[in-house]
Amino acid sequence: MDRGSGFVVGWGLGVGLGWWKGGLVEFQGAEVLPGLVELRRVLHREPEVGLMLPRTQSVVLDALAGLPLEVTTGQELTSVVAVLRGGQPGPTVLLRGDMDALPVVEETGLEYAAENGNMHACGHDLHTAGLVGAAQLLSARREELRGNVLFMFQPGEEGLGGAGYMLREGLLGATGDKPIAAYALHVWAQAARGVFEMRPGTIMASSNQLHITVRGKGGHGSMPDRTVDPVPVVAEIVLALQAYATRRVSVFDPVVITVTQLEAGVAINVIPNTARLGATVRTLSDAMLEQLTRELPALAERIAAAHGCTADARLDPQYPVTVNDAPRTAETFDVLTGLFGADRVRSLDNPLMGAEDFSMVLKEVPGTFVMVGARPDDVSATEAPSNHSSIVRFDDAVLGDQAVALAQLAAGHLA
Repeated sequence: MDRGSGFVVGWGLGVGLGWWKGGLVEFQGAEVLPGLVELRRVLHREPEVGLMLPRTQSVVLDALAGLPLEVTTGQELTSVVAVLRGGQPGPTVLLRGDMDALPVVEETGLEYAAENGNMHACGHDLHTAGLVGAAQLLSARREELRGNVLFMFQPGEEGLGGAGYMLREGLLGATGDKPIAAYALHVWAQAARGVFEMRPGTIMASSNQLHITVRGKGGHGSMPDRTVDPVPVVAEIVLALQAYATRRVSVFDPVVITVTQLEAGVAINVIPNTARLGATVRTLSDAMLEQLTRELPALAERIAAAHGCTADARLDPQYPVTVNDAPRTAETFDVLTGLFGADRVRSLDNPLMGAEDFSMVLKEVPGTFVMVGARPDDVSATEAPSNHSSIVRFDDAVLGDQAVALAQLAAGHLA
């Protein structure tokens, strides 16, 4: 077995999993890699943002054409749902790849760099291509599968909750049976290529938006005593939020509160009637989110009242905490170790404070969200830009490993 290339897969390799059964089967990632690299670069050149990705959807549909799949598209978004029915009846396993880009002007200098003001700066083009590769590999073994594979090609992950739209449109009922497991891989620009990382339980934070508007009484900038100035009140609330995160929150259930927006006034000599702030709030538990939902608006309202102002404050949930199912994650760890070797599979010590709408799927189906390194060899670990950077690059040589990993995670349940 060549553990370095990520192209040979075995069933019955003694990894001790109850569902890891059957005769020897091989998935050849090397065979599909060139086509996946080409597909990824086509997607990279023309990135689309949001829930409506017509060009991306068309490319995916063309890539899936000819495979033995039942394909449907979304109503409220340009999603693609593909069902592969195995040669024998059995359960369903869901595999997901998100397709949307970011409104970032690319500055990588790559020959296939985007030029339309958007960028696949989070690697979703690799996720899409990798999922197509898994569909190709599994389709070639369709008759050996005892059950179904549900391929979820999703728009709108970047802040718009595309997974929620797909769930509401009946994603989990596409095969007639609710999936018994769900898996997603996410490339990581700062980790070495082909290194898989995961953890049971919470792996990513919830993402929430705090909006606060302070209302006072505007007037001339030279006569603040005749106004009720909302600007210093908002400034005081900013400081209070930082104190709250360090004094009212357990260090064992941490939060991140980052104020990213401050708005007040237009003319420099006019005290405005209102001032507002916006912040992103991240938590690692539902209990802490419930606490913040109660207490942060009350904090803002009381500070405003102390200065003769009023405040409209709300904490809007966006993405829930991403929680990996412990048994599925143990299985995933063993499967990937069997495929690629122990040196390429690691446990994350701590959750990541980023957020993912695959969390919505994992609330309904036990499964695992896995990070996979895609840092190019010519980029050092200390200098690698993060996902979402305008200069971030991903090594698409990892696509063969992605496709094989997803294919085997599904096939293992359907052996």
